[in-house]
Amino acid sequence: MVWNVNTLALLIPLLFLLVGLAVTVALDPYISRQHRRVMGIIIALSVTLIAQNIWEDYIAAGPPRWFLRTTIAVYGYTIRPVFLILFLYIVQPGKKYYACWALAILNWAVNMTAFFSQLCFHIDEDNHYQGGPLHTVTYVVSAILLGIWLFQSVRDYRTSRKRDLIIPVLVVLIISVSVLLDKQAGTLNQPITFLTFASVICSVFYYIWLHLRFVREHEDDLKAQQRIQIMMTQIQPHFLFNTIATIRALCRRNPDKAGEVAEKFGDYLRQNLNSMDTVGLIPFQKELEHTKIYSEIEMVRFDNVRVEYDIQDGQFNLPPLTVQPLVENAIRHGVRIREEGIVRVSSCLGESSHEIVVWDNGIGFDVARIDAADNSHIGIRNVRERIEGMCRGSLKVESQIDVGTRVTITLPIQENPKEASI
Repeated sequence: MVWNVNTLALLIPLLFLLVGLAVTVALDPYISRQHRRVMGIIIALSVTLIAQNIWEDYIAAGPPRWFLRTTIAVYGYTIRPVFLILFLYIVQPGKKYYACWALAILNWAVNMTAFFSQLCFHIDEDNHYQGGPLHTVTYVVSAILLGIWLFQSVRDYRTSRKRDLIIPVLVVLIISVSVLLDKQAGTLNQPITFLTFASVICSVFYYIWLHLRFVREHEDDLKAQQRIQIMMTQIQPHFLFNTIATIRALCRRNPDKAGEVAEKFGDYLRQNLNSMDTVGLIPFQKELEHTKIYSEIEMVRFDNVRVEYDIQDGQFNLPPLTVQPLVENAIRHGVRIREEGIVRVSSCLGESSHEIVVWDNGIGFDVARIDAADNSHIGIRNVRERIEGMCRGSLKVESQIDVGTRVTITLPIQENPKEASI
């Protein structure tokens, strides 16, 4: 009864873990059908491996049953490398891994020699396991597959977040430690081996890793959609049509100026389109250049508008289309109806942050309407969300009706800021 109680104490948590994993995988909307199928096979093989462990332990404690115990042992040694190949299919599901399957078949063939020779292992007359000259072949094959799997994981995901590689490295450590513990245990009574525990635990870890990857891809898709939305909010139809109308009018009275504005307009459109493919942060100077191009076009259209700059700090990165939308809002909704409309962009370095201020002497607005359901302040909302999400910064809006508006962006100083990749 002690053996049964100890076995149940080990068995029940493992089975609960596998059942919970199976239900979670089946209901997870993020993972693909192919990954779900691979995880299902891993879970099913984990159940058979647990059964194999318990059955072999039971037979080892009873009278000699040479053929049955050899069959069960061969299955256990054959199935272990298969887990690592299935893990490879999680990393790169599209590959065939013929060489890896060849190693698994070689391992199976070597273990099958136990039925007619002592080359790999045999069960002696006292029902004890005895290793032969090739008894380590399963460990060697598994070590090779483990190395291939780790190399594949690091190679394919070295350009992503480094934290994503923690789980693959942790899996390698768990499997390696479990093999050493099984070696130390030797012939001790083990209803379920450490390696079987490791296989189940690593399956759970790998599902977590797989889920996090798909969630990350989903987030990236949302960010891509947001970048498109941001771009569309910046290229407003009225701005396009009015700028083209301005260029056409200048062509008659000032062709050189018309060409200059057309060139700036082309640069403006090009930089907005580039922002769709930009991932991460860009230098502040690049954003400032884009803002100046937009401002110069608007100052041609509106003689009463003046945009000034006081840049004392420019050595930092920020999300693309951060300052320009704020200047656009200031001109469109604030200063262009003033007799003398002024927008001032300034930056300075504080003790622990970079600060950007966009100030205008426009008509002001009700700050409470920024989060309203309408699209009147969608540009400010987009800038604030990206500042908070990508830089852990903040955006503060202060506005007074018929006096003006002040928008302050605060970005924490980063030691190694990452620039954007295209």
